Amino acid sequence: MELAEADPKGLVRESYRIEGITPGECRSIFVDWALSIPAGLSVPDAVRTLIAEYGQGMQDHPMTGVLAAALTAPDLPRRRGGRAARQGISG
Repeated sequence: MELAEADPKGLVRESYRIEGITPGECRSIFVDWALSIPAGLSVPDAVRTLIAEYGQGMQDHPMTGVLAAALTAPDLPRRRGGRAARQGISG
């Protein structure tokens, strides 16, 4: 995947240039980035492209951590409904 396709507005590129950027700011930029990529684009492929381009040698940068987290599968939701949820019973 081309870098221009993976980061069309240069949001991730700019995040790596901001000195002292926090993880929270990187998460916010990531959400803006995710909303700006074209429909149908493979998000995991785009994230891998961004890590390959910007994350090399920048393992300690908060954006690298945010991008890496985007590639991990989310935890399965645990349903707490019915009587157990109303009574505060944990399972």
